Amino acid sequence: LSLKFGDIGNLKGFVIRFLLTTRYYQLSVQNWFSLHRLQLLYNHSIQATFNATRIYAPASYSYHCEHVSSLQRYDALLIPSSANDLSKLWEVTFIDFQIQGFNIQEGHFAYAKDCASFFSPAILMGLVMSLILLLVLAYALHMLIHLKSLDRHYECKASPAYFAQMKDNDMGEEKEPLRSSGNESYELRNQQFCKIYI
Repeated sequence: LSLKFGDIGNLKGFVIRFLLTTRYYQLSVQNWFSLHRLQLLYNHSIQATFNATRIYAPASYSYHCEHVSSLQRYDALLIPSSANDLSKLWEVTFIDFQIQGFNIQEGHFAYAKDCASFFSPAILMGLVMSLILLLVLAYALHMLIHLKSLDRHYECKASPAYFAQMKDNDMGEEKEPLRSSGNESYELRNQQFCKIYI
């Protein structure tokens, strides 16, 4: 596929040639095309050659990418074919690049396969935040499961250290009147206390 600039000023005789290949893949049960190589020609002489990487799509689709470039800041989908040729002297960048080599109908591009990665920075941050929230939830559930109930650890006992032993004949009596000057008061004979174990 050749892109000729015709008689546009200094670009007269300048041609950009796209070498496309098509191949049948049994796994997807369809043909795929790929941009194999990009050549820059001037006056029928090859000035630079770039190998294309990751530029492919099903043959019935087109390929679209915001930037197809030889520059690293644009992810360098075009790589100089050799360290010895003049390709390193060229910087090539296509903006809003779309190409379709086969099965073109009525001169319009088919549905485009975009070059955007499935793991963009926004999606990656979302996954990391989801993982952090999941860990917090797992820790909270772990703490709730291992929370000890206080109801199981109440134990009431009579205190031998603070209260005198009761006699057998006084076991049935809960209170004993105290004699004083006209007032009647009672003393609890069987006092209890509770210990709580946590």
